[in-house]
Amino acid sequence: MTLNPDLPHLATKSLLLNMHLTTSRRLFLASLFLSSCGGRRFAGGSSTSKSGGESGSAEPEQLAIGTLSYGSGKQPGTQYDGVKQYLEQKLHTLVQIEPTFNENKALERIRAKAWSLVFAPPGLAAIAISQYQYTPILPLEGINNLRSILVVKKNSTYQDLKSLTGKKLAIGQPGSATGYYLPIYNLYGLTLAELIVSPTPKSILEAVAQGSADVGALSLTEFNTYKSEIPQAEFRILFTDPHKVPTGSILISSSIEMNLQELIRQILKDSPSTVSQEAGFIPTGTVADYKYMIAVVDRVRSIFPADQPQTAALLTQKPVRLFK
Repeated sequence: MTLNPDLPHLATKSLLLNMHLTTSRRLFLASLFLSSCGGRRFAGGSSTSKSGGESGSAEPEQLAIGTLSYGSGKQPGTQYDGVKQYLEQKLHTLVQIEPTFNENKALERIRAKAWSLVFAPPGLAAIAISQYQYTPILPLEGINNLRSILVVKKNSTYQDLKSLTGKKLAIGQPGSATGYYLPIYNLYGLTLAELIVSPTPKSILEAVAQGSADVGALSLTEFNTYKSEIPQAEFRILFTDPHKVPTGSILISSSIEMNLQELIRQILKDSPSTVSQEAGFIPTGTVADYKYMIAVVDRVRSIFPADQPQTAALLTQKPVRLFK
């Protein structure tokens, strides 16, 4: 029997061809898998096909962080520069700080799911959690026994809540726990002459001082902060709500993929003290219980749903009936 001297060469070529076809098939299947995993969208950001990062989660091209500031003299949003840079470094992504100047504007952005993360005071947190699928991940620094109060001029004759029937009330923007939801909740059953919706706690005190409002609603902490800035009037506290208002929280949008949510949570928990202190959050803290605050918001919305766009005209009606 005569052996063909070309057989070993032909066998080698055949083996190489099979290896090439197998490798090509695997690369094709891998490309299909990666393309099916890409193109996610995140709140406040745009689509991305990146992968990897610190735990293999997809990295968003942009995160939007919403904040609320009444104007403390600082450039808006500057206290969040440290956390912005820290997140950009850890996530390899662009982070945008979007400050708003009252609760109503912040509520518009929350409704639109425009923010990936929110540094939310308690009223906004309660609404965002119960209505718009945001999740609290870390507590904000704040007063542990925050209280909602009603303030009148020192020489006024009002003695109790019933004596406010037919009077003008200066309140905060919809979304404020101490300036909007709790005072309306406590004044349930009354008919008021008018609601004067004010953009800041200081402007609420100014309305009472100038006589355009008979009573003002704000927090005890805000009252103690701003009363000295209005020397032309003396005030007294007519009513203090007995319930503790929870502190605010950092919230994360449900639009963000779950693995990325957990990655962001862990990154913030591991943040340096200089970053957390400047931005005002507690990396090792426990998120507050919002059950009571959510119940208050739901109750107010059932009797006076003026915090929603389609019924916002209720804020300007005269008289104002705080009952169904």
